[in-house]
Amino acid sequence: MKILVPVDGSPGAERAVDYVIATASLLKETPQIFLLNVQWSVASGNVKLFINPETINGYYREQGVAALAGARQKLDAAGLAYTYHVSVGTPAEAIVQYAKEQLVDQVTMGAQGQGTLTSLLLGSVVNKVIHLAAVPVLVVK
Repeated sequence: MKILVPVDGSPGAERAVDYVIATASLLKETPQIFLLNVQWSVASGNVKLFINPETINGYYREQGVAALAGARQKLDAAGLAYTYHVSVGTPAEAIVQYAKEQLVDQVTMGAQGQGTLTSLLLGSVVNKVIHLAAVPVLVVK
């Protein structure tokens, strides 16, 4: 089974990772786990004129790896193999696109993301993924 876990570094995303770890032993085969962090694009319009692409891409990579760190540590400690990827774009669309590309069987994600204000936005990400995904979406509270 291929499981995609979108991770933003929030407690909700960490709970989703904990759930995958706790239930992995219940599956017939060890799951193939994909971690995905999606960075909102900050480079638009005139910003690209003043900051070179390598700097922008380095920023995305740095922020994405930092957001994935907790999930990676948990999976390493549990002895579960995984791959990880940092994407740039609109979170829901990027999650669904990556799920299609990797032919995942399920998306497991936290019910809410970071912060009070952004939890409203990220809560809408969960709703949008549920509606756009062609595979089951398991939402962990």
